[in-house]
Amino acid sequence: MADRPPRTTPPVNKRADTAPVDNVLSRIRVRQASLGPSTRSIANFVLEHPGQVVGMSVTELAEATGASDGSVINFCRQLGLSGFQQFKLSLAQETVRPVQFIHEDLQPTDDTAAVCRKMFHAGIQALRDTLSVLDPDAVSAAVKAIKGAERIEIYGIGSSAPIAEDAQYRMLRIGLNVKVVTDSHIQAISASLTGPKVVVLTISHSGATHETLASTRLAKEAGATTIVVTNFANSPLQAFADIKLFTMSRETKFRTEAMTSRIAQLCVLDALVAGIALDDYEQSVSVLQKTFNVLSLKRF
Repeated sequence: MADRPPRTTPPVNKRADTAPVDNVLSRIRVRQASLGPSTRSIANFVLEHPGQVVGMSVTELAEATGASDGSVINFCRQLGLSGFQQFKLSLAQETVRPVQFIHEDLQPTDDTAAVCRKMFHAGIQALRDTLSVLDPDAVSAAVKAIKGAERIEIYGIGSSAPIAEDAQYRMLRIGLNVKVVTDSHIQAISASLTGPKVVVLTISHSGATHETLASTRLAKEAGATTIVVTNFANSPLQAFADIKLFTMSRETKFRTEAMTSRIAQLCVLDALVAGIALDDYEQSVSVLQKTFNVLSLKRF
C-alpha cells in the first residue's frame, strides 16, 4: 500500500477582528470633540503618547487617564475597532510607519505653491482616511437596497446639496428612478410621503444639520430605508440610519467641511454607483449608451 502523504495543518490566519486598521490616530482626532469626558481623556492621552500606549495594558491605560477598564474598551469600539488588542496593533502599525502626509493649515504667509501642496495633500489624506473607515459590507447593503427600491430620494443641504445633485445625475445615467431634494421644506414633505418601497440617501458631513436630520427621521418613520453618507464622528443623524457610509476628513481654519469632505463624499458615492451598475452590468451599459447618445446631441 502506498504511503499516505503526511497530514499538514493549515496555517492559522490572524483573526480578522484583531487585524490592524489604518489611520487610527486620525479616527481619534475626528471623534475627539464628540467623546464623553472619560473617553476624551483617553483620546487626549493616546494622541500625546501613542508610542507609550502601545506597551500598556487596558488597566494601565485606564489608570493613567483616570478612566475605567470599560471606558477604554468602549473608546476602542467607538473607533470602529473590536477591542483593545486591535487598537494596540493598529496604533503600533501607525507609530512605526513613516507619515506620508501631515495635516497642515494654511498660513497668511503661504505662497501659491504652498497653498496648492497643502490643499492637494489634504484631499489625498481625506481619501486615504475615508477608505480606512468605509465598510464594504455597508456599501453592498446600500447597493442591494437601492436596486430593490421603486424610487430613490437624495437629500442634501448647503455644501452637501451639489454632492446630492451629482449623485442624482450619476444614478439617472444608469437608469434609476431617482430625485434630489435640496429645499428643506420640500424635503420634509417628500420624506413624510415615502414608504417601504423607497430608499432615502442623505448626505451630511456633520450629521447634525437640523433640516436633513428632520427629513431623514420622517423618512424612517414612514418606512423608507435610510442610507446616510456622513463623517465618522458620532452624530444625531446616525440614529435614523439603516445603512451608514462613513467619510473621514479633518477640519482646520481654512479647510472646512465644504472642502475635503466633498472629495471624500464624491468618492464614496462613485463607489456606490459603480456597485449598482456592476450588479446589473448589461442593463447599466445599455442605459449608459442610450444616455450618452442623448447627450451627444448637445455637443458640437
